Amino acid sequence: MNFSIIFYIIGWILKIEAGLMLLPCAAAVVYRERSGICFLITMAVCLAIGFPLTIKSPKKKVFYAREGFVTVALSWFIMSIMGAMPFVISRSIPHFIDALFETVSGFTTTGASILTDVEVLPHCMLLWRSFTHWIGGMGVLVFILAIVPLTGGYHMNLMKAESPGPSVSRLVPKVQATAKILYMIYIGMTVVQMVLLFITGMPLFDTICISFGTAGTGGFGVLNASCGSYTTLQQIIITVFMILFGVNFNVYYLFLLKKIKQGLLVEEIRYYFGIIAVAVIAITINTASLFGNVFHAFQQVAFQVGSIITTTGYSTTDFNTWPVFSKTILVMLMFVGACAGSTGGGIKVSRFVIMVKGVYKELMLYLHPNAVRKIKMDGKVVQHEVTRATNIFMIVYIIVFAFSVLLISIDNFSFTTNFTAIAATLNNIGPGLEAVGPTQNFAAFSGFSKIIMTFDMLAGRLELFPLLILFFPNTWKKF
Repeated sequence: MNFSIIFYIIGWILKIEAGLMLLPCAAAVVYRERSGICFLITMAVCLAIGFPLTIKSPKKKVFYAREGFVTVALSWFIMSIMGAMPFVISRSIPHFIDALFETVSGFTTTGASILTDVEVLPHCMLLWRSFTHWIGGMGVLVFILAIVPLTGGYHMNLMKAESPGPSVSRLVPKVQATAKILYMIYIGMTVVQMVLLFITGMPLFDTICISFGTAGTGGFGVLNASCGSYTTLQQIIITVFMILFGVNFNVYYLFLLKKIKQGLLVEEIRYYFGIIAVAVIAITINTASLFGNVFHAFQQVAFQVGSIITTTGYSTTDFNTWPVFSKTILVMLMFVGACAGSTGGGIKVSRFVIMVKGVYKELMLYLHPNAVRKIKMDGKVVQHEVTRATNIFMIVYIIVFAFSVLLISIDNFSFTTNFTAIAATLNNIGPGLEAVGPTQNFAAFSGFSKIIMTFDMLAGRLELFPLLILFFPNTWKKF
């Protein structure tokens, strides 16, 4: 285990987190809020720990999959603890477990909250809360790769450990250049959304926070009504960008290279938009009577479907009151999630496509035992390692999900509440149904249950293995 490079990267994480806190500090100055001092205190702590860890560059900068997983898991855990400090120090969220839950929910772009009234928070706290979505959306380790030179090529393991999806590939030969391209696209799309929302009349502060939440597919709002009080045009803009941020960013890179046809032919993208279209049509038909007319129903349903499948978690209406058929579709979308290589959570469309094709392959082999069949995506054979990793991921996912539902059941909420609470946290969505519906929150759960769901949010964002490997004894042995 190369501990020197792990500590070195963690030190950089703390220094960058301190720098990122300048934004809420600026908000505190603009709105003349004394809570900004809490960010200065936290920044001082981050720098006090971070600088000693990065004074001396490690002689050996290469690291393998094990170091990559450990670095990512520890970085997200430490980053979340430091990110929670301003909430605790300012007494905005006085209890540490609650503050950690809220912060992890922010960084993992989950959007599940323990706050019953967000509008009483200072502007600087609301901005930091939404900014954590944007930071966690693309991944702070990807940002590290973009600015910190690492040698040997092995740092692809760092990107693989943090990036969502069954497989991760370079856009260009160098990983550092790939990270820069991803962040350029990410920043560009965020700015475009901000401009569009601002020119439609949305207040600047709301524009910034909502855009951060949309880009990171997070879902923290600055109003108790989430996005329900914004105009129809603003809701449509948010809907479009939620869906766009759920697309694999490799497709946008192809668009930049003017390979538009190649990007549109990506198989996962076709299934992604197909699922959205079918879900919107089905729910619109089922709920049209609740909205007065089919056009209003379509707009509201499109927003909610886009919010759920991309795991953003914004809401404009209380879908907890929708018919059971519509709610069932939304729950199914919670598990499907967005595309691999996007800022969205969930199991990912590509994994479901691979699994369905695997089932079809096995059924065909029963009928034609001597046939030679391969699972293909985009005309290319899916490697056995990818198929195996997908199957193992699903097994671990089911085990973690089942045990989490069991553990939080001690709080004695209904099964629907418990099931959708874990679905919402493990898939990084935010709202569930019943007691954790879009008009409710997670405050009523015990501290123990919040710890379980905090773990699930981190596990879901890091795709299970980087976090679980910390509990494996062989991880810490020297080979």
